[in-house]
Amino acid sequence: MNIGIDLGGTKIQVGIEKDGKIIHKTKALLQEKDDLRSTLDQVIQFIKPLTIHKVDGIGIGVPSVVDVEKGIVYNVTNIPSWKKVALKDILEKEFNLPVFVNNDVNCFTIGEHKFGLGKNYSCMVGMSIGTGLGSGVIIWNKLYAGINCGAGEIGLLPYKDHNIEYYASGNFFNAFYQTTALDAFTSAKKGEKVALEQWKAFGQHFGAAVQAVMYTYDPQAIVIGGSVANAYPYFEASMRESFRDFIYPESIKKLKIHLTENEDIALLGAAALVDLSLEHANGVVQK
Repeated sequence: MNIGIDLGGTKIQVGIEKDGKIIHKTKALLQEKDDLRSTLDQVIQFIKPLTIHKVDGIGIGVPSVVDVEKGIVYNVTNIPSWKKVALKDILEKEFNLPVFVNNDVNCFTIGEHKFGLGKNYSCMVGMSIGTGLGSGVIIWNKLYAGINCGAGEIGLLPYKDHNIEYYASGNFFNAFYQTTALDAFTSAKKGEKVALEQWKAFGQHFGAAVQAVMYTYDPQAIVIGGSVANAYPYFEASMRESFRDFIYPESIKKLKIHLTENEDIALLGAAALVDLSLEHANGVVQK
């Protein structure tokens, strides 16, 4: 059994992976994010009750660039006080357990590959659509994170007058319609025409993100998660319509696109970091 932690920009979730399921799960909003010591104390207090169980290690996913080998996180999204945090050393000293740290979307992707909808694919990409757009990459059954844990940042590629993330994440609705993705989703469910048109436009942009993934990694499958993925029925058609521009039509026909089905998949992936890291070079193909 391993402890998994999903640290987001606004909340923290922790639990223990046992036989491919999460038990003893707890979650809460992060407090005092401007104070490093306060947020670290909150993380530690959340983990502490789980260490009474016989666990082999701790895995944690963080929305940031990560030095995977040293377990240092840099400039964590929406947590201003986390500029450079030696998270691995801090938690290992606190709990006397091996600790492994990775990017949160990488953990989501590992979870899908090991426990979820990506189990049958040796090459797949996980895409998480929320306030931003993140991706994790599995190549021949191993996580590929690049030298600096920066591989898969499709959302940061140049696109139109900004980047892909600006158009293919929840930010799109704030930037162009002065609303939120949640409000647009609620309105679309009511059949409101304006919202349906907004999601149609979003789908065209998200289709460009999928094409970028295909040109870059050419996976067998993409698994989509994140809060904005709930609106998939309202942007799937326009997303697929955008694929008509894809230069390799046979490749796009073969591509499988799935929506995540397990709310605990990122926790499962974080917990799996322990086993993967101990098995093979921190579980990451770095070169």
